[in-house]
Amino acid sequence: MALKSIPTVDLSEFRSGDSVRKNKFIKALGQAYEEIGFVTVTNHGLSEALRENLYEQVQDYFALNEEVKMKYHIEGLAGQRGYTPFGQEHAKGHNAGDLKEFFQFGQSVKDNAELAELYPKNVNVDELPQFNPAGMQAYKTLEAAGGELLQAIALYLGLPETYFEDKINNGNSILRAIHYPPITSEPNDAVRAAEHEDINLITLLMGASAEGLEVKTKAGDWISVEAAEDAVVVNVGDMLQRLTNNVLRSTTHRVVNPPKEKWGTSRFSIPFFLHPVSEMDLTCLESCVTDENPKQYTDMTAGEYLDERLREIGLK
Repeated sequence: MALKSIPTVDLSEFRSGDSVRKNKFIKALGQAYEEIGFVTVTNHGLSEALRENLYEQVQDYFALNEEVKMKYHIEGLAGQRGYTPFGQEHAKGHNAGDLKEFFQFGQSVKDNAELAELYPKNVNVDELPQFNPAGMQAYKTLEAAGGELLQAIALYLGLPETYFEDKINNGNSILRAIHYPPITSEPNDAVRAAEHEDINLITLLMGASAEGLEVKTKAGDWISVEAAEDAVVVNVGDMLQRLTNNVLRSTTHRVVNPPKEKWGTSRFSIPFFLHPVSEMDLTCLESCVTDENPKQYTDMTAGEYLDERLREIGLK
């Protein structure tokens, strides 16, 4: 039967302390990631007040004039912190720039001076005193929820529950606030975000302010992602697909342009890209390599893979 929608899981089931409920959650999450690579997650810890405050701050930032926004564009950082202007990033294999601008928050390391030196500093927006605190609060909340989901994934794969813990502690994760401005002329080949897969382990996306996100099924059909406002959409990225030798799927997705009557509207979206530390080994897990599923990937660290992909999408 053709898949028509994205499965939903409740993270409180995993935390419940009831082994039956916990195992049911692990199985549902793992099967969804094998089948479609996407789920919507409820009870993830991100409050309505935090989500609404962050969206308000993000909308205020993108409403600033171009000159002010460009103060926070830092050359040479490949967009890893601060502002990236409209049309600069494109999907792998596409030349047309995506119809978006964005601002990125990164890891703030407090307990490892050596690692803190390796990561670029976050960019503070002087005009909006609540912008950075709201962004970092959401960052830490989604990082914690992502850690729990990776515990469940580890158990599904027959690994210790703590398998990912040291790999994501102080990881190179990114919270990206995206603005897709109103479309003012015929966009030709450009779309708000061309079909692509994410680079990282998993992505957590809080409800976007307008429709448009679509996912490609195994059968090759595009289905719309419709999530409740208080849910978070969580998908597998290429690093996790690589580690599991394609057992868990990094699914192609896109953000399509709205119908012409809605071209005059902005769309805001705030994904959290959960990355490990750069030295994480992405060598395919032995348990995921079989005669039916021979090893698909060369050995590589997360840092090497990220560098390769940033070049492919035009940010480096």
